[in-house]
Amino acid sequence: MTKNRFIATVIISVFLISLVSCSGGTKSVAETKEEEVIPEDIVELRDDQIKLANIETGAIEEHSLSGTLKVSGTVGVAPQNLATVSMPLGGFVKSTSLMPGNAVRKGQILAILENQEFVDIQQNYLDAKNKFDYAEAEYNRQSELYKSEVSSQKNMQQVTSEYKSLKTQVKALEQKLSLIGINPAKLQADDINSSVALVAPISGYIKAVNVNIGKFVSPSDVLFEIVNSDKLFLELTLFEKDVDKISTGQKIRFFVNTETEHYKAIVYQTGKSINADKTYKVYASVQGVCKNVLPGMYVNAFIEATSNKVTAVPSDAVVSFEDKDYIFVFDKDKEENGKPFTEYRMIQVRKGVTDEGFTEVGLPEELDYKTAKAVIKGAYNLLSAKKNSGEMSCE
Repeated sequence: MTKNRFIATVIISVFLISLVSCSGGTKSVAETKEEEVIPEDIVELRDDQIKLANIETGAIEEHSLSGTLKVSGTVGVAPQNLATVSMPLGGFVKSTSLMPGNAVRKGQILAILENQEFVDIQQNYLDAKNKFDYAEAEYNRQSELYKSEVSSQKNMQQVTSEYKSLKTQVKALEQKLSLIGINPAKLQADDINSSVALVAPISGYIKAVNVNIGKFVSPSDVLFEIVNSDKLFLELTLFEKDVDKISTGQKIRFFVNTETEHYKAIVYQTGKSINADKTYKVYASVQGVCKNVLPGMYVNAFIEATSNKVTAVPSDAVVSFEDKDYIFVFDKDKEENGKPFTEYRMIQVRKGVTDEGFTEVGLPEELDYKTAKAVIKGAYNLLSAKKNSGEMSCE
């Protein structure tokens, strides 16, 4: 309740007290005994009091309320969008100009590395390729001679063995060249070089740089880490009790650090098992481009729980008194001494989720919500009148 609302409620309450208090002179003992006894759950007001308290009634209706579930988690990136870059054969770092945070595109040169072994592989490949070309020509020639029964079977077998052996050798060296980033089809004797370029396997941002000029790196060393943050996901941790509130396709609002701007995500997978600490994981894909969201960040998220159709009233209609929740409903109109009065009954309810200005209420079985008229405005003024009912009696 805001300060202004509190002041207004106090003023109205005082006015209501004054209106229902005894006016002028004293009553006789006989008149006092004839006064009506108001039940504890009833608040009675005259028409002018109702207008002053700004009381309005409305129907109790069924609404689809989702509510929200607050959870926490971290930002992750799919395996295909995270790359660790190494040099399979190792070498000395000849040059690099990248720093963490730099943007790179797929195929861009990350560093130049040198290694004598690169020269050996290229030389061995070209030698094997030349021998293979000769062996292939000899194999084709001997095949024709063998078909014509000019060449012996033994000679054909030797040529075939040499041909297949060189073919295997060439294929193996082609794979080694491809492994270090050299295209075998374009390699010529004049192109042999001790340096090779290490290129980016994906587009993204440099997350880590673990090299410097002159450093020798082994095949197991991670030289660069690249992250593509275009497709991020959230890994959220929920408690076991909330397992039935989450399903695929639900919308999520989340925040990073202390930012006030929220981002959006959609649940694409829920956990299939409960962890030892009675929690389980929910995964959601981040929607759109989020410039300030990076893998590893901690997030606070709000999941829109599954919508259900429930009995609900405007949130202002629900009031709290002595740790319980209530609504007021119209009970009846009546007359006393020629003056019209209206009675409102105070009904205890079970308060549920709140969404878009409406609050779920669990009603007692005896109340027919389809015909009941709830106080949707001025409920706090009725509660104030109820609290002060003891002070309204005449002495």
